[in-house]
Amino acid sequence: MGENERELFLAEMKDVVPLPASNEAVVRAVPEATPGLLRRREMASDDALPTNRLTIPERVREIGPLDIVGERKDGVQEGVYRKLRLGKYDISARLDLHRVKVRDACDQVQQFLLDAWQHNLRTVLITHGKGLHSPVPGVMKSYVMHWLEESDLVLAWHSAQPRHGGTGATYVLVRKSSDARQQTRERFSR
Repeated sequence: MGENERELFLAEMKDVVPLPASNEAVVRAVPEATPGLLRRREMASDDALPTNRLTIPERVREIGPLDIVGERKDGVQEGVYRKLRLGKYDISARLDLHRVKVRDACDQVQQFLLDAWQHNLRTVLITHGKGLHSPVPGVMKSYVMHWLEESDLVLAWHSAQPRHGGTGATYVLVRKSSDARQQTRERFSR
């Protein structure tokens, strides 16, 4: 800066008064966390092997054999759920529970979901059947819906499209493992 520029600068600044020093910090109110945000935080921090066991209650909410079922847990985007509902995702694995006893089905669903999670399989199909020829129709379907709701590994589910079994099967969106989440972050951070 030359001498002439310095003089011009000082002339412009002669009326400027320094701000008083303050020991106060401006603190903004932290917005309240939404249920979706809390669920995403929980999922992001939960890197350990899931430990919740599926249960076999004496009574489950009865679901009709032809009822269309579906639910998404907090944090699942509407567009993701819509694609699941419409059968737009590739099915990575299938579990068929036809002619399987409820107790065995519980163990199989538990292991199937754990395997899908460990192998980063995002969309799987569980074929539970409609149970139209059973003494009590829809029993297996009712238990499967209970287990999907109970599982920490499941983010969303919906009755399958007719080409995949219709109301006798259910699409399941499995939670990503921490490795898969990290890979997604790296892929989309570019």
